[in-house]
Amino acid sequence: MPARLTLEFSAFDMNGPTPAHCCPAIGMLYNTNTLESFKSCDKKLLLEHAATEIWDAITSGNAIKNPVLLNRFLLLTFADLKRYRFYYWFCYPALYVPEGIPLVKQPVPLNAKFSPAQTEALQNSYDQLCQKEGLTALPYFLIKYHEDSVHVSLLRNWDDFFSDPREKVTFGVYDPCNFAQYPGWPLRNMLILAAHRWGGILQSVEVLCLRDRTKQGARDISHSILFEVKLPQLTHSSDCPKAVGWEKNPKGSMGPRMVNLSECMDPKRLAESSVDLNLKLMCWRLVPTLDLEKVVSAKCLLLGAGTLGCSVARTLMGWGVRRITFVDNAKISYSNPVRQPLYEFEDCLGGGKSKAVAAAERLQKIFPGVKAEGFNMSIPMPGHPVNFSETTIQQAQKDVAQLEELIDGHDVIFLLMDTRESRWLPAVISASKRKLVINAALGFDTFVVMRHGLKKPKYHEIGDSPCNNSSGSVDLLGSSLFSNIPGYKLGCYFCNDVVAPGDSTRDRTLDQQCTVSRPGLAMVAGALAVELMVSILQHPEGGYAVASSSDDRMSEPPTSLGLVPHQIRGFLSRFDNVLPVSLAFDKCTACSPKVLDQYEREGFNFLAKVFNSSHSFLEDLTGLTLLHQETQAAEEIGLE
Repeated sequence: MPARLTLEFSAFDMNGPTPAHCCPAIGMLYNTNTLESFKSCDKKLLLEHAATEIWDAITSGNAIKNPVLLNRFLLLTFADLKRYRFYYWFCYPALYVPEGIPLVKQPVPLNAKFSPAQTEALQNSYDQLCQKEGLTALPYFLIKYHEDSVHVSLLRNWDDFFSDPREKVTFGVYDPCNFAQYPGWPLRNMLILAAHRWGGILQSVEVLCLRDRTKQGARDISHSILFEVKLPQLTHSSDCPKAVGWEKNPKGSMGPRMVNLSECMDPKRLAESSVDLNLKLMCWRLVPTLDLEKVVSAKCLLLGAGTLGCSVARTLMGWGVRRITFVDNAKISYSNPVRQPLYEFEDCLGGGKSKAVAAAERLQKIFPGVKAEGFNMSIPMPGHPVNFSETTIQQAQKDVAQLEELIDGHDVIFLLMDTRESRWLPAVISASKRKLVINAALGFDTFVVMRHGLKKPKYHEIGDSPCNNSSGSVDLLGSSLFSNIPGYKLGCYFCNDVVAPGDSTRDRTLDQQCTVSRPGLAMVAGALAVELMVSILQHPEGGYAVASSSDDRMSEPPTSLGLVPHQIRGFLSRFDNVLPVSLAFDKCTACSPKVLDQYEREGFNFLAKVFNSSHSFLEDLTGLTLLHQETQAAEEIGLE
């Protein structure tokens, strides 16, 4: 068996308890960042430095007071964190003299020289000294024994312990080695200490290598060994003796060892660790202030599992998000897989799989650590009546209730649908529940990615303290009308419209119903939608953060990841983005107080009116109808 040195995570705790029947050893870990630096590291220089530290402890007398200083070791390592291969090379520095240390008497087992009574006396005397010193084991000690007694003491008590110069001197070493004829490496440094300190009065010394083991459940020291050596003659030079110590590898040659942990690890755990590695490297090397926990723990609801939904989901997984839920009522068609990376050709066969369910299944195949769910359901929409039959009404109620439950159970809601009206209901529910909403919509070569204004918590509406934001009011007299707007005053997707959403697909041909976009646009917009979410989560005020605009691009960014815009409007034909900011519209058909109040008071009854009516119901409720009339009247007066 090799020398026994236990090295685990607790070894870094300098004040941690030492396990029973163990001596502490002082080690130095040299961890390299690349395999090349591991190979090219100057091992000779490391060994010489450690040997010098041991020699300094001997010459200063500190090793007499604290013998643990003699038991130093080195550990040179490189961790291949991608392949889980760990390279390591131990060194146990041992001082030596070129002429060696001659044996005077050959090693014999302890039970060949000590009687059972002496062996028991040695064990008891050693245990009592350890207990007195508050240690579990002593690395080095002094021994004197007679036929009827055995005594042990500390090295620093030499003068009192060996008061009679005629007494036989025996050094004890708590030996980690198991070879019958050879001692372990700690003895060499002890003999150099003895030669330096007592070489003038001692020619030879007896050595007891105490091997404190457990045999068949019982403590046993009988296989310890005794022998006598001639002390080396050290010169009076202050030069440190030479040292050896780099261990051989399993092949018996000088070289490191390697352990491949990937072969014994759960592949799912490997995947999780590898996913986290890129994010941790981001923190360690580039963004030390990045709060990954806020991102990883975010529960994301993706309404829409099409081109945008697939792109958003993949980017969320790249950020380590573990909870992703899809909602979609469409089937996978033959045109989808080339543009929507979560689907394959086989998913289109037999009428096509449900997009939401298939997307969730594919995420878990890509990375088993993600908790993905898919809900094949419709989202009721304005202008799409639900009053045809009792069954239709009940299904709409069920869909609304399930959508409310899903939004309530998630932190971030992504609106990634094809039509404008399909975004209305989740926008209303999310505003009412104070959820962060990220909206992405595509044109042919343009896109918009935006966060909805996050309404104040309800207690603010009854006069409590203002919401925590860096700007309690909007500075309308500043350099820009839309500067310093806090999150609770920002508009939603519908705030820039003066027409209520309705059935946008009625009386339209297939090419008019489909969103026709440049192939790369969805990936660009989807990635920006996720990055916007992450930036918001890194801001101390979250969704209430003041909106960054294009004017802020040269200013100090508010988060470690940069700006926190309200909107990102992209123009792929110009390869350009702008960051506009817009205020919430008091007549908005989705987030205005009148709409939210009606929804919160009447629930599905209010929603049914919206679904079953044309534009007029929401426009009358919010005041858009009156606004249209006033505008038309003003235009007529202008024409006159």
